[in-house]
Amino acid sequence: MKMKKINKNKKTLEESEAMEVMEQEDPQLDNLSKKKKKKKKKNQEKKEVHANEPMIEFEPKEKEAIKDTEQQESDHGEESQKKKKKKKKNKRKIDEEEEEMDSDSTSIKKTKLSREDGDEIFKKCFYDGKGDSKLSSSEIKDYFKKHSIHVYGQGSESIVPVLSFDDMSSLGKKCLKCCKSFKAPTPIQSMTWPVVASGRDVIGIAETGSGKTLAFSVPALAHISERKQRPVKGVNSMPIMLIVAPTRELAMQSQVVLESAGKEIGFKSLCVYGGVNKYAQRQSLKSGVEILVATPGRLLDLAEEGCVDLSGVSYVVLDEADRMLDQGFEQDIRRILGQTHKERQTCLFSATWPDSIRKLAHEFLKSPIKVTIGSEDLAAGKTVTQIVEVVDERSRDGKIKGLLNKYHKKKNRILIFVLYKREADRLWNSLKHEWNCTTIHGDKSQDARIQAVENFKSGKIPILIATDVAARGLDIPDVEYVLNYSFPLTIEDYVHRIGRTGRAGKSGIAHTFFHLGDKARAGELVNVLKESNQDVPPEMYKFDLSVKRKEHKLYGSFGPKDYDEELANKKATRIVFDD
Repeated sequence: MKMKKINKNKKTLEESEAMEVMEQEDPQLDNLSKKKKKKKKKNQEKKEVHANEPMIEFEPKEKEAIKDTEQQESDHGEESQKKKKKKKKNKRKIDEEEEEMDSDSTSIKKTKLSREDGDEIFKKCFYDGKGDSKLSSSEIKDYFKKHSIHVYGQGSESIVPVLSFDDMSSLGKKCLKCCKSFKAPTPIQSMTWPVVASGRDVIGIAETGSGKTLAFSVPALAHISERKQRPVKGVNSMPIMLIVAPTRELAMQSQVVLESAGKEIGFKSLCVYGGVNKYAQRQSLKSGVEILVATPGRLLDLAEEGCVDLSGVSYVVLDEADRMLDQGFEQDIRRILGQTHKERQTCLFSATWPDSIRKLAHEFLKSPIKVTIGSEDLAAGKTVTQIVEVVDERSRDGKIKGLLNKYHKKKNRILIFVLYKREADRLWNSLKHEWNCTTIHGDKSQDARIQAVENFKSGKIPILIATDVAARGLDIPDVEYVLNYSFPLTIEDYVHRIGRTGRAGKSGIAHTFFHLGDKARAGELVNVLKESNQDVPPEMYKFDLSVKRKEHKLYGSFGPKDYDEELANKKATRIVFDD
C-alpha cells in the first residue's frame, strides 16, 4: 500500500515538472496554469478555513483573487435580481392590461393565449386580436353574464369575445364567406374562435344547436390554407383536417357545412360512414381530400385497409364527444388519435362534461382552454318550452292526432319521436291518411334515411317520425315542435330530443307524453324541468321522484362501479383447470 502511494507521488512530481517545461514554451498555457493554481489554492484555503477556526489571514494576492470572484458572484446576483424585477414588472404590466381590456389586449394575446413557439412545425396562430380593443372590461363581464359563459385554462383570462365577423378578418375573407348569411357569431363561436385561431387546443361545452360546427370549421380553413401554401417536408399532405362524429347524420351535417365553406377556397372534403358500400369512399380517398369527416368504425376499417393515412392530420375535431363515449367508441377514438400527427391541434366539443370526457381531454389535449356556455351538466335549452302530459299509454294515438290538429299548419315542421322501429312504422300507418309524414329509423337503408331527412328539411314532407337514431346531431332549421310520443330510455336522450327545436336562438315547444311505464325516469324529468324553470304537472308528484345511481352502460348493476377504479380497470383473465 505504501509503495503504491510513493509511486503515485513520484508520478505527480514528474507530471508537474513536465508541465513547467511546457509552460515556459507556451505563454498561454502558462496563464492557464496560473489560473488553475490560483483556483486550486483558493479551494485549499477554503477547506482550511472550514477545518480550522478562527479564520486564517489570506495573502494579498489571494485576497485579490477572492475579491474578483466575489465581485463576479455579486454581479451575477445583481443581474439575476434585475431579471426578476423585470419579470415582475412585465407581469404587473400584463395584469394592468387585463384590467384595461379596451386599451391594448393584443399584447396579452401574444403573451398568454397563443402557445405557438418556434419548435412547432405547423403554424397555428392566425388571430391578430383585432376585436379586443373594442370591448371594455365591463362589457366583457356583461356578455359573460348574459350567456352564462365560463372559461378555464392557462391564458383564459385574456380571452375577449369576438362579436363581429370583421374582427376575424386576419383569417382571410374566403374563410369567412361561409358566415355571410348570419348576423353575428353565436356565444360558442365568439369565445372559441380567438382561442383556436391562436393555436390553442379547446374544449367547447355548449347545448345542441349552438353553432358548434362553424365554431371549429372557420379557424380550420385558415389552418388548411397555411398547410397548402407551405407544405411541411416529410409530412403527408392529405388529409389535413379530421372530424370524428358519433352518427352518420351528424357526420353528414358537418360535411355539408365544410363542403360549402371549402368550395370558396378550393378544398375537397369527404364524409365516410358505415351502412354503405366502401368502393366510392375508397376512390375518393385515393384522389385525395383535405377534409375528412367520419364515424369511428368506418374510419378505422378504411385505415386498416390502407385506404387512408392519418399521419399528416394536424387539426382534429371530436364532435359530440360525450355521445361517442356513450356509444362505446372510446377505444376507437384512442386508436384514431394515436394515428394522427403528434403536433396536431385538437378541438373537443360536447354537450356535457362527464368524468369520461375529462379523462379523454386530459390525455389527448395539450394545455387546452375550456369554454362552457351555460351548464356543464345535462340541461335543456332555455329557448325550449317543455310541456309534459301524464297520459294513459293506450290513449296516446288519439292524443297525438289532437296535438297535430293543434300545432300543425300547412308547412311548419314537426318532429315526432318514438322508442322503437316498429312503433315508428305503426304510427306512420296511423297518421299517413290525414297528414303528409315520413319515418327514419335503423331498419331503413342509408339512401332512404337521407331522402327522408332531405324531404323534411326542404318542407316537402313537414312531419318526420323518428327513433333516437335522429335525436342527436341533426341540424334541421325551423323545427317548431318536438312531440315525444314515447318517453326515451334515458334522460340524456330526452334532452337531446327536445334540443331539435329552439335552435339558433329561436324558440320552440316540446310536448311529451309520460305514462306509468316511464315512472323510473320521473325524478330525473322533474329535475330537468325545475332546472329549466318549466312548469311541473301536479300528476308527476304522484310518482316516486327519487333518482337512482347510474348503472354501467354495458353491464347494468353488475358492471364495474364508478367508485371502484381498480375494479373498473381490471381486465378479464382466462382460468385454465388441470385435467
